[in-house]
Amino acid sequence: MRITQFKHTHSVALEQSNPVAVPLGEPVAVTSVTCVERNDGVETGIWECTPGRWRRQIEQQEFCHFIKGRCTFTPDGGEPLTIEAGDALMLPANSTGIWDIHETVRKTYVLIF
Repeated sequence: MRITQFKHTHSVALEQSNPVAVPLGEPVAVTSVTCVERNDGVETGIWECTPGRWRRQIEQQEFCHFIKGRCTFTPDGGEPLTIEAGDALMLPANSTGIWDIHETVRKTYVLIF
């Protein structure tokens, strides 16, 4: 059995930083992440994103818990969801839509392949 623990998730240094893949205007948001991929169809980690607007195109089902920041997610064909630190979210597989990051957000996440 492999146990993954992230302590003090609000201050963990993140390993990778990249601009979002599909930005929608300026400023272009930058994401940073540290993650653990397992061989059983699960990935978990800590993800952060700076302010900006962009299109979500993740195919996997995702559970996430927001640690800091404020944003809005508008699923394609749905109503906007306002998300703040302390909120948790379950996104079904193939959930697409628009992220609008108002204040840098940080979340823990689990992707299920």
